[in-house]
Amino acid sequence: MLPNDPDPSQANWPRGKTNRPRAIRRLVIWYRRNAAVTSLVDTATSSASAAGTVAGTVVSSAGSVVTNAGTMAGSVLQPLVFDPLRRLQGGVNEIEPLSINDKDRLWLAVDGMGGDQAPGHILDGCLQALQRLPIRIKFVGESKKVLDAAEAMGISAPMQEALKRGHLELVASGPSIEMDEEATAVRRKRDASINVAMDLVKKGKALGMYSAGNSGALMASAIFRLGRLSGIDRPAIGALFPTKDPGQPVLVLDVGANMDCKPNYLHQFALLGNIYSRDVLQTEKPRIGLLNIGEEECKGNDLALRSYELLSTESRINFAGNCEGRDVLSGSFDVVVCDGFTGNVLLKFLESVGSVLLDVLRAELPRGRRGKVGSAFLRSNLKRIKKRLDHAEHGGALLLGVKGICVIGHGSSKALSVVSALRLAHSAASHGVMDDLAQLENPTPVSV
Repeated sequence: MLPNDPDPSQANWPRGKTNRPRAIRRLVIWYRRNAAVTSLVDTATSSASAAGTVAGTVVSSAGSVVTNAGTMAGSVLQPLVFDPLRRLQGGVNEIEPLSINDKDRLWLAVDGMGGDQAPGHILDGCLQALQRLPIRIKFVGESKKVLDAAEAMGISAPMQEALKRGHLELVASGPSIEMDEEATAVRRKRDASINVAMDLVKKGKALGMYSAGNSGALMASAIFRLGRLSGIDRPAIGALFPTKDPGQPVLVLDVGANMDCKPNYLHQFALLGNIYSRDVLQTEKPRIGLLNIGEEECKGNDLALRSYELLSTESRINFAGNCEGRDVLSGSFDVVVCDGFTGNVLLKFLESVGSVLLDVLRAELPRGRRGKVGSAFLRSNLKRIKKRLDHAEHGGALLLGVKGICVIGHGSSKALSVVSALRLAHSAASHGVMDDLAQLENPTPVSV
């Protein structure tokens, strides 16, 4: 208690039955009426001393919280008046740089001209990835545009430092393939950045490549330059979706490479997904599911029925049956196969969930100072939710079925997405997934 403060026992303050100041009681009642925060503050409101402890951490050594109820709102609530939801939606990435041994670094190629934010944001993401991942990067792009973008974004100094250390190498390319061009442009523009990056993988100068550019062009370049794996008719794009278990995502494929599929395509997708989940995600016996409108084997269209028959008789996988849409994120399956049209719709829907959820929470929390105080107590929880649902945290999708590691990024990818995608490429390269994929036997096709 400060020297000039009145004795609380003598102060004529309005008190309730619990002998707490009325302001404290109102705050406690508000928290109890809001289910979103009740579990976090029940222990803090169980007694006057606990409430004093919670508030006392914010008061600058003012002593007991019951000393002056008239100044409590200004000294306790005011420091908490900020909007954590808005800060979360800003997508701040708090991963700290790591100490990495140069001997552990693997070479990856990056299409620096691919994507809406290229080349500046792609280069920025690469420079951040070099600090956090054991990789070296061959950055492929049009030299003048890359240097101008680095200067404009103020990242010339870290770029020069990475070049000096040998962590980054700039590889010159010709005119890039635009997002609105046909996939066949890879034949005309042979020195386009996407082709040059693919050639680096083919020649063994890089263990994998990443591009946020034209996905059709990337697929065409991968097939023409790297070639398909033996026994694989159509490569598939596999994306990692979050589940209830934060440490065990589900691999969904195809999410956009093949709009019209045959049963033997889905059969091959299951074989590809099984190897990736086992080798990279370290799932001992992946549970394979077929996306369908019901659990029963008699449900679905002709594609689903005939695919079910193939998958149920495949001895090389652990087929767990049909997977309904509500079960994709349940954690009941490790791999879910579907045609590219359905998978792409599912992927784009999931991308919107994180931001929509935060907007809903923002709308539902009470307005004014009380709502912001409540948000403060939930900030760490909301941050984890956003991190698990934000597609930028996953960065990209793997192109499975070609003779090389290719990661496809979202066209709007910025630095965080690039870092996440390169983490995915490094994970695939360091686990030797291509060795097992290369040994994949020719699956038995189905007549159509």
